Order: sequence, then structure tokens, then C-alpha cells
Amino acid sequence: MNQSRPKVKKSRALGIALTPKAVKYFEQRPYPPGEHGRGRKQNSDYKVRLLEKQRLRAQYDISERQMLRAYERARKVDAKTGDALVIELERRLDALVLRSGLARTIYQARQMVVHGHISVNNTKVDKPSFRVTPGDVVMVRERSRSKHPFQVAREGGYDTEGETPRYLEVNLQALAFRLDRDPNRKEIPVVCDEQLVVEYYAR
Repeated sequence: MNQSRPKVKKSRALGIALTPKAVKYFEQRPYPPGEHGRGRKQNSDYKVRLLEKQRLRAQYDISERQMLRAYERARKVDAKTGDALVIELERRLDALVLRSGLARTIYQARQMVVHGHISVNNTKVDKPSFRVTPGDVVMVRERSRSKHPFQVAREGGYDTEGETPRYLEVNLQALAFRLDRDPNRKEIPVVCDEQLVVEYYAR
């Protein structure tokens, strides 16, 4: 994924605010960037499905290969593939670090994991794609707790989404959370018509 593309411009192109900072810009100019952004022609079915896939990818900040792997796993689950896909992505460690309020954006959550600040069941995990399972306890490692971002998190400074998802039990004072159970699709705060994503890959 192109990390250099400005998040605000990318948000407008995809039709979703990818960061809190992008929200106010997006509200002012919700149409895609460029001189033709306001008056684009009706998209083909393929483009509509492609856009929906890109929107979902962007919200989890994952590569096309990671997205395809998640889809292949979701296809094998005895449930609606679209729901299973979003649930599969939501169980990523970086996604849950974001949902818990330990990070402000998915980009910051990924960085926290990659830099070795996060442990799962008292073992350091530095892979953002690590799949958290129900009962796992995730926390900021002892040596990282004094760092400024985690001090902000402890004071609730990243709580921009409203209430914590019900599938997480969070203790911000302890800089820790537990995944109580698998999420339900309706509880996951991503903007996506996942059926279109399934249709994109099933074509």
C-alpha cells in the first residue's frame, strides 16, 4: 500500500475518513479529489466492487496479498463469507489495539506493534497481522508504558470512536485489554458493503 499518499486525499478518493484528522476535511469536501471529483460518471459494477475492496483494505491498512489471504480463510468458514471476512480482519492485533483506545489510528496501532511495545499473554508480539483469539490478554509492555503515546492512551486521549466494542474488555489504566469473544459483524465499526468485496474476489 502506498504509504506516501496523503491520508486526507486518500480518504476523499475512497469516500471514508481514514483518520480523525481527515474527518473535518472530508466533511468539507466529501467528493473525490481532482477537478472532476464532483461530477464523475456512473461507475461500472467492477469499479464499484473494486472501490469497496479498496475501502476495506484501507481501513485495516493491509496489502492486497493480506486481503486475499483473509478472504480465502473466510471462504472456509461456515458462515456468510462477507461477515467472516470482516471478523477475520478485526481479529488482527493492530485492529484491536486501535479499537481498545490504545492508539488513535490504525497506522499508529501498527507502529506500536512493529516496534515491540505490545504483548499477548505476556509474550512480545511484533506482527500486526497476529490473529488474536478469544481469551487472549493484550497489554503494553512494562518498558514501554512511560512513553508519551501510552500516557495519552491511559488518560483516554484516543477515545474518538465513542463506546468500546462489546467484544473487548478494556482497562486503559492498566494499558491492557482482553478479547472476550469473536466479534459480530454489526459490532465492528468499519464502513463497508462486504458482499461487494466477496463478489469482487468471486468473479
